[in-house]
Amino acid sequence: MFSPYYAWARWRHGDANVAAEQHCALNLSLYRRAPGATNYQRLWAMTERGAGQLQRSADRLAIGPSQLRWAADGLHIDIDEWTAPWPQRLRGRIHLQPGARPGQAFVLDGAGHHVWQAISPLARVAVDFASPGLRWQGEAYLDCNHGSRPLERDFDHWHWSRARQPDGHCRVLYDLCALDGQRRAVDLQLQADGRFRASAPEPLCTLPSTAWGIARCTRAGAAPGIAATLESGPFYARSLLADGSGGIAVHESLSLRRFTSPWVQAMLPFRMPRRAGAR
Repeated sequence: MFSPYYAWARWRHGDANVAAEQHCALNLSLYRRAPGATNYQRLWAMTERGAGQLQRSADRLAIGPSQLRWAADGLHIDIDEWTAPWPQRLRGRIHLQPGARPGQAFVLDGAGHHVWQAISPLARVAVDFASPGLRWQGEAYLDCNHGSRPLERDFDHWHWSRARQPDGHCRVLYDLCALDGQRRAVDLQLQADGRFRASAPEPLCTLPSTAWGIARCTRAGAAPGIAATLESGPFYARSLLADGSGGIAVHESLSLRRFTSPWVQAMLPFRMPRRAGAR
């Protein structure tokens, strides 16, 4: 949905006349912090491919040389990609073992064009990469978004976060701002058995902006600190937030107003090359 090539095609031919299958990609971000270090090493891959490099069935999705496959023991992801803008091989496997699957989806906008669903909010993951060499196991979270319109048609910006709570639950927070300025907050506790519990949104807390000037905020009784900025770009930021009790939340800020600007669209191919006809 953040493909500049897809955006250019839609601007030229109209939303309904461009096949999304012609603009598909697997996005992988890897972060590593050496013991005792304060900064993270970041590796990013997001190569766009055309419909000829797409294969899909009920339990398998292949995009170029990489694929995702559901099996009895969970989701298996085989990665074979190159980083951008500086090429480095990313090759390895990810095995996600889901916990309870809630099955409930939530509409993010008033017209019902955009939907979010937590597939498995409390899962386990095993990562085994040959390039770069790394292996680890830990907690995982799996969700999905889908919609019938481009995000920039309905949203100005949003903030999202996911945190593991001290009681073992998973908290997911959406703070959305529509193009007309209307604001909506969704605050959910996702329990290990798959049940949801909605909470009244807490007060809005403003956080320091990124180096690109992307605003960051969350909903909390007291503003958390920014433990790290993992991704900082002209329209998107991914951060780690630390609360006073030592808890960590993954936080994302997205500016669709920035995304649609011509200068940002001109920059995106450096991070998202297109290889439509070759593996």
